[in-house]
Amino acid sequence: MNKTERQFAIMLELQRIKVLRAEDLAAHFETSVRTIYRDMQALSEAGVPILGSPGHGYSLMEGYFLPPIGFSAEEAVALLMGTDMIEQRLDGEYKSAARAARSKIEAILPEPIREASADVRETMKILHPGGQGENELGQVRGAILERRKIRMLYLKKIPDSDGKRMNERIVAPYGLVLVQGNWIMIARCDLRQEVRHFRLSRMRDVTVLEERYNLPHGFKLSQYRPPDDRNLHVMIRVNPEMADKIAETAGFYIEAAEQRERSLLVQFRVRQPEELLPHILSWGGDVEVLEPDSFRNRIREEAEKMLKRY
Repeated sequence: MNKTERQFAIMLELQRIKVLRAEDLAAHFETSVRTIYRDMQALSEAGVPILGSPGHGYSLMEGYFLPPIGFSAEEAVALLMGTDMIEQRLDGEYKSAARAARSKIEAILPEPIREASADVRETMKILHPGGQGENELGQVRGAILERRKIRMLYLKKIPDSDGKRMNERIVAPYGLVLVQGNWIMIARCDLRQEVRHFRLSRMRDVTVLEERYNLPHGFKLSQYRPPDDRNLHVMIRVNPEMADKIAETAGFYIEAAEQRERSLLVQFRVRQPEELLPHILSWGGDVEVLEPDSFRNRIREEAEKMLKRY
């Protein structure tokens, strides 16, 4: 980034955040505080109404706005494809907003930039099946904004000891995260008395309650990291030709892999071995579970059930 680009970016940051210290700007633009001082002096001499307050930072004079900003073809593509993704991934309210935003962006683009961005967009496409959890997404999003609890029936991936997969939960939703194409709700569960993750596609009969909640002090979704409680290991022996497929479908669980003469040993780390059950069954005869014995026996039982059906 050259000096002119940095000074323009500084104005954008001040317009967005209102007050910034020289130290904050220096860290953001990876330069020295002395360079920021020189940039501020240059902007002031160019007529930009920058106010400086010792101990507080710099700000733009109230009422001052930058003129309309032009976009390059690449920047226009980034914005337009962003609206495409939002239209496919979010609920109805944001679908309409995304379409409206796309129309406005296209309307203000100069003809050459609009044509160039259209050519680039023709080379890329975003596909998403949609429909899964769309209604729930709108309800959860509204509940998060209003800080209201949610009651729902939740279909667990793995049955409880009594064989039931569906149970009622009341949760305080903290945020939504899109993980590998699936919306996940981060919420504190009243039943478990801890923060848990719920896939929207498994939520049924969602009701937003009148009961309100407060976020934990200092909680920020952008900084949230779930605890890694995958403490169980599963070892398999696999045909080396299946390595790519295994990495693509269950790469998240892989802890280590060791090449042998005619096979590949892969070690997974999971919360429960059953998390790997559908993957291993889909890999068929090219995979053998070595340990733990209990999971090896489970695979044998499933294989015997399948054999009886055929």
